[in-house]
Amino acid sequence: MEIVTWVLDGALEHRDSAGNQGVITPGVAQRMSAGSGIRHSEQNASRSESVRLLQMWIPPDTAGIPPGYEQRDISADKRDDELFPLASGRESGAAITLHQRDATLWVATLGAGAKIVVPDAPFVHVMVSTGGATLDSAGALAPGDAVRLTAAGAADLTATSDATEITIWEMWSEL
Repeated sequence: MEIVTWVLDGALEHRDSAGNQGVITPGVAQRMSAGSGIRHSEQNASRSESVRLLQMWIPPDTAGIPPGYEQRDISADKRDDELFPLASGRESGAAITLHQRDATLWVATLGAGAKIVVPDAPFVHVMVSTGGATLDSAGALAPGDAVRLTAAGAADLTATSDATEITIWEMWSEL
């Protein structure tokens, strides 16, 4: 599996049997490839503050890859009110690389009234992590709501509150 971790609040500590370790905080993207086998642990990096995160698993497009790890701070690259390619096997400008040529994970932080265009792909998964939004043909979305679109074409998504966090999986095959 290709495992992407995106922290919304707090800090998550990662350690694995390949010797990789790091703390993932908001603005830091992490990918771990389980590959042919790896042991790992993740835990809240704080004893007093909570951590809130998204962890997404996607199958690789190649069998037998070795375990791998990549972590990158994208704080200086990501812009408010724009989609940013967080992890991809398709987009050359993505923060971290996936071993999956048919998938891109986009993220965005939107202010109230900001609009983005959801990619036109055969399979798309839109999730609102915080805030709220409206999506053409789907209506109002609250925190935790998700929509899966199949061959739906491009659609406008408009934030209805400040600090709306959106994740979008753009997939060119059914994974």
